[in-house]
Amino acid sequence: MAGSNRSAKRIYLLAGHYGSGKTNIAVNLALKLKAEGHQVRIADLDIVNPYFRTKDSADALAQAGIPLISPAFANTNVDLPALPAEVYGLVQQKDSIAIMDIGGDDRGAYALGRYAPAILEENDYEMCYVANFYRPLTPTPQDALEVMREIEQAAGIPFTAIIHNSNLGNATDANAVEACFEKANQLAALSGLPILYTAARADLCDDIHAEHLLPLTLQDKYYE
Repeated sequence: MAGSNRSAKRIYLLAGHYGSGKTNIAVNLALKLKAEGHQVRIADLDIVNPYFRTKDSADALAQAGIPLISPAFANTNVDLPALPAEVYGLVQQKDSIAIMDIGGDDRGAYALGRYAPAILEENDYEMCYVANFYRPLTPTPQDALEVMREIEQAAGIPFTAIIHNSNLGNATDANAVEACFEKANQLAALSGLPILYTAARADLCDDIHAEHLLPLTLQDKYYE
């Protein structure tokens, strides 16, 4: 798998500030890995937002043969859906790549803590910080770094890479993405982490000059 010349990992953890686009990244990364021939499963660990947005992509994931594990009450009005037992199997069974969409900020990251010892012991994971510098609470690399450290402390797992996903929703163009390259590079320097991918809508990628692009081929109405 391309992306900073790093080989595919067994577990991918996607976390970031609310509205960073981590769920959309998780879905598209799952589809990309599946297309490359990997067996893939995806799970929701978001205990903060019960309206699990990956559920909106369930049909596309099912058509691709990617099992989706989500809280039983996702997309309902239940405030705090319990995490399904299958998530434990996702960590323990090593026959497929596991992609986990972590809840926003440190509150959501607490759910990952119960799986942290097993993930750290296996030591075959990528903990990706999804950065969107157009979000109001992470407009600078320093702000993004502060959120990153809060999530790490709550999750009990250090970040290993950055996915740059600065966008303005459906108003995004190539210039909007490239305008945040310097901020992404500054965050990489501050954190000491590589930029694994620059993510952008697939129709914009030909006009974006960046290494390791992740074309977002599947967008939902919540695209951010």
